[in-house]
Amino acid sequence: MEYNFREIEKKWQKRWVENKTYQVTEDETKQKYYVLNMFPYPSGAGLHVGHPLGYIASDIYARYKRLQGFNVLNPMGYDAYGLPAEQYAIQTGQHPAITTVNNINRYREQLDKIGFSFDWNREIRTCDPEYYHWTQWAFQKMFNSYYCNDEKQARPIEELTEAFAKYGNEGLNAACSEELRFTADEWNAMSEKEQQEVLMNYRIAYLGETMVNWCPQLGTVLANDEVVDGVSERGGFPVVQKKMRQWCLRVSAYAQRLLDGLDTIDWTESLKETQKNWIGRSEGAEIQFKVKDSDLEFTIFTTRADTMFGVTFMVLAPESELVAQVTTPEQKDDVDAYLERTKKRTERERISDRSVTGVFSGSYAVNPFTGEAVPIWISDYVLAGYGTGAIMAVPAHDSRDYAFAKHFGLPIVPLVEGCDVSEESFDAKEGIVCNSPIINEELRMKNEESGCDVEANGNSSLNLNGLTIKEAIATTKKYVKEHNLGRVKVNFRLRDAIFSRQRYWGEPFPVYYKDGMPYMIDESCLPLELPEVAKFLPTETGEPPLGHAAKWAWDTANKCVVDNNKIDNITVFPLELNTMPGFAGSSAYYLRYMDPRNHTALVDKKVDEYWRNVDLYVGGTEHATGHLIYSRFWNKFLYDLGISAVEEPFQKLVNQGMIQGRSNFVYRIKDTNTFVSLNLKDQYDTTPLHVDVNIVSNDVLDTEAFKAWRPEYETAEFILEDGKYICGWAVEKMSKSMFNVVNPDMIVEKYGADTLRMYEMFLGPVEQSKPWDTNGIDGVHRFIKKFWSLFYDRNDNYLVTDEPANKEELKSLHKLIKKVTGDIEQFSYNTSISAFMICVNELFAMKCSKKEILNQLTVTLAPFAPHVCEELWETLGNTGSVCDAQWPAYNEEYLVENTMNYTISFNGKARFNMEFPADAASNVIQETVLADERSIKWIDGKNIVKVIVVPKKIVNIVIK
Repeated sequence: MEYNFREIEKKWQKRWVENKTYQVTEDETKQKYYVLNMFPYPSGAGLHVGHPLGYIASDIYARYKRLQGFNVLNPMGYDAYGLPAEQYAIQTGQHPAITTVNNINRYREQLDKIGFSFDWNREIRTCDPEYYHWTQWAFQKMFNSYYCNDEKQARPIEELTEAFAKYGNEGLNAACSEELRFTADEWNAMSEKEQQEVLMNYRIAYLGETMVNWCPQLGTVLANDEVVDGVSERGGFPVVQKKMRQWCLRVSAYAQRLLDGLDTIDWTESLKETQKNWIGRSEGAEIQFKVKDSDLEFTIFTTRADTMFGVTFMVLAPESELVAQVTTPEQKDDVDAYLERTKKRTERERISDRSVTGVFSGSYAVNPFTGEAVPIWISDYVLAGYGTGAIMAVPAHDSRDYAFAKHFGLPIVPLVEGCDVSEESFDAKEGIVCNSPIINEELRMKNEESGCDVEANGNSSLNLNGLTIKEAIATTKKYVKEHNLGRVKVNFRLRDAIFSRQRYWGEPFPVYYKDGMPYMIDESCLPLELPEVAKFLPTETGEPPLGHAAKWAWDTANKCVVDNNKIDNITVFPLELNTMPGFAGSSAYYLRYMDPRNHTALVDKKVDEYWRNVDLYVGGTEHATGHLIYSRFWNKFLYDLGISAVEEPFQKLVNQGMIQGRSNFVYRIKDTNTFVSLNLKDQYDTTPLHVDVNIVSNDVLDTEAFKAWRPEYETAEFILEDGKYICGWAVEKMSKSMFNVVNPDMIVEKYGADTLRMYEMFLGPVEQSKPWDTNGIDGVHRFIKKFWSLFYDRNDNYLVTDEPANKEELKSLHKLIKKVTGDIEQFSYNTSISAFMICVNELFAMKCSKKEILNQLTVTLAPFAPHVCEELWETLGNTGSVCDAQWPAYNEEYLVENTMNYTISFNGKARFNMEFPADAASNVIQETVLADERSIKWIDGKNIVKVIVVPKKIVNIVIK
């Protein structure tokens, strides 16, 4: 029987659906294993061959764990909200929901063809009200919670209101936007609005003034990774920095727990390091600086208070409110011009760009340690969101401060004995401190003139000279605390997450506004569904697209959405016009997969206790500082509420690499429509042009297909080599513009899904990026056909017998099982496939078609090539799906070598080989070799100097 992959794959895909093969339920008799892929955004272009890479890798592992007896959860769904569908709606008028459904249907069709073991009964879509009900619910819980630093967990906001009424906020240790101080009497005297404003300072979901990436043409705030070179990634529109009142999530409150949790999970060290750097924990001190000739003071954070004696200037972030306060009239024009330029740069660009820019404010700050006045500059290398948005610059020991000082001719004072700062800054982590002088009488007078209180600040008592760096840091921290110059503090780089988007196609906030303050609609009224709008653009007055909704007001009496014309601000109030960002729906979807049809809870407690968290999560490294931070934060919050059973959502994480495009080129002779083959192009003046890789096979162009490809090539002529047109090639990003996008449907149609699955894994290690190259796919397809030929000959005769397997056949099989078992655990699928090829070749050479061998071989191959293995498993007379077979265990006894092959050498040159029992003694081996007639031939007429026997390897006879 011929290997008809098209019929086989359709047959088994249909049967899997009919038999609900991949549907899973909780089973307390089995150990659970939860496999999850980062779910896709369904784009209009559909899948290309790079997209399924991670899905195939995780599917192999899911099938393997099922064969080991685990109860495997392997769900799939869609991250369905997104900018592309909305932009398409703006361009065409088609509702994003229609576009999204069409795209999802296309994705589903493609995914089904590849034969994944997804439990589609659990499918979720983030744009489904039944799903975003629980996104809105979680947001409301965050709004009604604060973070207690003492308890290190989220607590109900009602605890604060009760405490404020009795004690004010005295002794409160809670995460907040700014430090407040008030008594119980002051709290009780506040109006409702004033109290709400105070509570907003502590809520985990809160409204706050933040700097954002604002894109006027798109009418929305963009995340840093949505901005490239000052323009939006989508559409290429200009982006500026702008301060806006936005919904935020107090992710920063969880910074230490996010750091600590990294020690409990099985992620790569490089990814953990990326998150550690993003969270950016640093221990230091906050120190107050006075502005000279002014009542102004400002705070800086430094990890190196011991370097205060090397401060030669201060720098403010362009966004700092202090900029306007310290800028002198003489410098105003220069400062305004600089601020205008920096608006066009994102924080990410400012961090990565090492060019030096800045402007002098005209004011000076007074160093509280020395009393010296130092200039205050403004530069975009300082960020408003980190620390206080102001720094003390120590150019001798910081590379960016050094570059700034050199550029603007500012002083550089070294603080470590023997360091050379003539060409670059000195990394002052070790050494002996110098230039930290004791205050003398001359400087005392200078301090008094500048308004620095020497006695109060204790400047005359600090001397760091002669101390080690470590000693100086500890001494200075103590000094700062004792002399009330500031406070010792742990700081984090991690910012609170901006949670508003000025778009239509996103989760609506369950929020209405009363007297300008936000209130939550009743939890029983969730979900608050996205309304219809006349336009998907912002309104003429600059409001987000929801401003076009005619029915978007909340009736608090009747608890329902009503027409806007009923707003009276007594019982009917306006609803929030912003929508939630893209990461909202993906931050807890792994919990919803556990219990996707539950109408009363995000996840049932018992169900959550069974599945607990994701055992294997597969996705790209590009999510390291976005989704993987936000989802960990979200899960920790739900853990605090007792909703999630485990604090970390993803126990093991595997990052799949990217499949790059392998572009092909044709070479057109200039000013003609003639194309010359690759190895002849140097004889002509040619222009290389990308060509559709789907009309190229093994770098040979289908010339007729090329002429039909585009109208301008209809009259093309060709200069061939050996009757073929050979194309050039290069590895590039897979992109429509380079015509190197390979549709998996075409591979499935030509070779079958099992070939596609195995070939994607054969290309290289899962975690590495590699180019797509169809030149090797024929070899994988031939392997599957050879595997099939162990069951059927060319005349369709069934070859399988019940004969017992011999030692060599068992050795070949068990060698494979051992190799594949180890490889799957390490995700080394490419070497597994090589092992399959070797084993099948060995069995083919032995003409082995024995059921004892083929049963176990079929099960071992099933995770990689499920369709053909299902067919042959049934052919072997087995009932049920191969998915429910048992993973074979290898037997080491079959792998023991009973005989060893020795290389026989004369004077180090190999001449022939001999077989000996594995336990043969050296003297027996020597005697046997010397007696062999081939040895007698090589020794003839010569003397034997010595015989060297290397056990289990070689025999070397030295002659002369």
